[in-house]
Amino acid sequence: MNSNQKKNAPYNRTLKLTSEDTRNLSPLLLRINSKSKLCEIENRILNQDLFEAIDYLPEKFVDLLFIDPPYNMNKKFSSVNFRKKSLTDYEAWLESWFRKIIPLLKPDASVYFCSDWQTSIAVFNVLNKYLKVRNRITWEREKGRGSVKNWKNCHEDIWFCTLSDNYYFNADAVKLKRRVLAPYRDENKNPKDWKAETEGNYRLTHPSNIWTDLTIPFWSMPENTEHPTQKPEKLLAKIILASSREGDFVFDPFCGVGTSLVVAKKLNRKFCGIELEKKYALLSLKRLALAEIDKSIQGYADGVFWERNTLREQLINKKSK
Repeated sequence: MNSNQKKNAPYNRTLKLTSEDTRNLSPLLLRINSKSKLCEIENRILNQDLFEAIDYLPEKFVDLLFIDPPYNMNKKFSSVNFRKKSLTDYEAWLESWFRKIIPLLKPDASVYFCSDWQTSIAVFNVLNKYLKVRNRITWEREKGRGSVKNWKNCHEDIWFCTLSDNYYFNADAVKLKRRVLAPYRDENKNPKDWKAETEGNYRLTHPSNIWTDLTIPFWSMPENTEHPTQKPEKLLAKIILASSREGDFVFDPFCGVGTSLVVAKKLNRKFCGIELEKKYALLSLKRLALAEIDKSIQGYADGVFWERNTLREQLINKKSK
């Protein structure tokens, strides 16, 4: 650790870079300036501008595309600043690079595109030109600034699209395990659509387009970093399990601190990410190395997703017995 780097409080598990990390991990970052083969970018992070790299990527290699671009607001990402544009200019900016990604997709590829409520219309307009828009997922961010003159903003959107009508979707892989508060029994007094377990009564439910079971990474979680808009691993696990198979290729052109890549690795998918900010790219590499040791995903166990906090309570109950 750098001598001038502030130490975390005892329960603060935020992942940070050390000078040793920077020295050891920097050679693993990749830059491309000529047409690349798939084997050259597989399971790699490209530390460069998307516009610089996009023309050199292989065609038709992506099974699952996850995009979490800067939203249309003034935001500082370490040394990179994004400036708010008019909605028309933001839409033009989105299309300027998104149209170049389309040739990278396999014919049966799926696409998930993140946005907030202010940019959802612009995002839809671009996606609808090139893809089949199938749904809009709305997920609850339990964090959010309060407002005395408006409703508190605590949700974001993810647009689900496909390139064609031939695509993969596995609903069974992303069922949510919910508590049953009023268990119903049939005429023979058998549980109906639920199961009695030692820790309580639970039901497996099909996934909907409203996600309220996610926890934004914060200081006591080992997946947390200093990235200002980091997505939860659990969110990416839902997307990757639903819309890809083991061995499929996940591509993220704005990978930040690599949540999509880390989860792809934990779930035995191939991956490639692009990140302009070197600090974030290095944090991605550090997280990928840690994923070699720990493949757990908060809120996901035994092949199912658990409601927020319920899995933790189950583990506590098991340890106390």
